[in-house]
Amino acid sequence: METIVWVFHLVTAVALCGLVLVQHGKGADMGAAFGTGSAGSLFGSGGSANFLSRSTAVAAAVFFVTSLTLTYLYSHPAQQEGVMDRVNANKPVVTAPVDNSKSKEIPK
Repeated sequence: METIVWVFHLVTAVALCGLVLVQHGKGADMGAAFGTGSAGSLFGSGGSANFLSRSTAVAAAVFFVTSLTLTYLYSHPAQQEGVMDRVNANKPVVTAPVDNSKSKEIPK
């Protein structure tokens, strides 16, 4: 589950960065670059502002949701165990018998 959310989170982050970098600043629309009006632009008469700003808003919302999901998953783990608990869980515990018959008394 965590891996799927991580992959989706990273893809959304890359898409969000790409969408922000593709957007133009104020007054730098396609019509100003080619000397024509905005009616002949690539994204229609409304320009690219509507499409890119809505896509960026959706990507940002998905990024926040995946961030909150990852926070929840890591703050509420399914099992409360450490790394060493998993390593020692597969090994059988072997105890050697104690032989007290050969013990010597300590001389005074």
